[in-house]
Amino acid sequence: MIKQIITITSMNLRSLPQRIGTAWVIVIGIAVTVAVIVSVLAMATGFAQTLKGAARPDRAIVIRAGSQAELSSTLSREDTQTIMAGPGVRKDINGKPIASADAVVIVTLPLKANGTDANVTLRGISQNAMAMRPEMHLIAGRMFRPAVRELIVGKAAVAQFKGLELGSHIAFRDSDWTVVGIFENGGDAHESELQGDVETVLSAYQRNLFQSVVVLLESPEVFDSFKTALTTNPTLRVSVKRETDYYAEQSKSLTKLLNVLAYFVGGIMALGASFGALNTMYSVVSARAKEIATLRAIGFSGLPIVVSVVAESLLLSLLGSMLGSAAAWAMFNGHAVNTLGDNFTQVVFKLTVTASLLGSAAFVACAIGMVGGLFPAIRAARLPIAIALRSN
Repeated sequence: MIKQIITITSMNLRSLPQRIGTAWVIVIGIAVTVAVIVSVLAMATGFAQTLKGAARPDRAIVIRAGSQAELSSTLSREDTQTIMAGPGVRKDINGKPIASADAVVIVTLPLKANGTDANVTLRGISQNAMAMRPEMHLIAGRMFRPAVRELIVGKAAVAQFKGLELGSHIAFRDSDWTVVGIFENGGDAHESELQGDVETVLSAYQRNLFQSVVVLLESPEVFDSFKTALTTNPTLRVSVKRETDYYAEQSKSLTKLLNVLAYFVGGIMALGASFGALNTMYSVVSARAKEIATLRAIGFSGLPIVVSVVAESLLLSLLGSMLGSAAAWAMFNGHAVNTLGDNFTQVVFKLTVTASLLGSAAFVACAIGMVGGLFPAIRAARLPIAIALRSN
């Protein structure tokens, strides 16, 4: 049986150059399907990785209870002091908590791509924010000074929005702000932000309430005691989350939408590709009806014939998967785009084609090949020999 399978399969593959036109119909159809699925899923993966970014399990973010995101949260100055004094918060060499009470507001800037105005996050941070985020460092310019309307901007924001180059001036809230530095932050969503001194930002917007407090814990294990101390404090009404969990929740809705879109559109295309492969393989098998009947007449059984036809279909499908994956990788992997995040601000992220996405694409391609090759193969193996030999 194994020898028969190897013999017929090798014979089929050697005859592929004579059927190159029909073979390319299957390959191209599957390649386009795979490229669409991989590109949309790469968008979902890139967005989720950007929001999670450099998040650490030993950092916690505190917002008002009931708020889903920073922009809808408010914390009083007294609340922020209580939060920073919570148990398990790491201290610096001067005994001060390594934490940052942040103010989050929205400014409008034009996109470089088309000049359309888009919402961008302006985050007011404390002076020890960089100690709390060791992955954050300046790649150009200097740090902003307190009590001065100066900004540092993320490198992703510089790439996507106009007027953020080093030394540029940005006008909002009836005042002029100077870009004095450009930073990177491990490729996460903070690189889409503008950042300045928190007290200066609050003064410009005539506010006295913060949106969140981010603290660096002594270790990930102390999170539960830190959370319990804050949530049971009768003077506080707060929600405490690990930074990793918070950003995973922020990316959930858009990631889910993109996944549904990928599988819905990709599913429709996969169905079409399956019918295309099915039709093509029926044509191929019908054209070889006499050849298959002759093999059966000289002693070859039906199973090797079925296996050989399915193997040919799977091989063409895998070739289509490789072509589609390569095209998606070349065109989209690392390509920076921006979209509206849960805070109604633009988040710049890169499409990310991962090994797991390529594996999923190969699985889809094999499923299409299996469906496209199995039914024609079974029909050919069950067709009476006499009828097949008399066919034209």
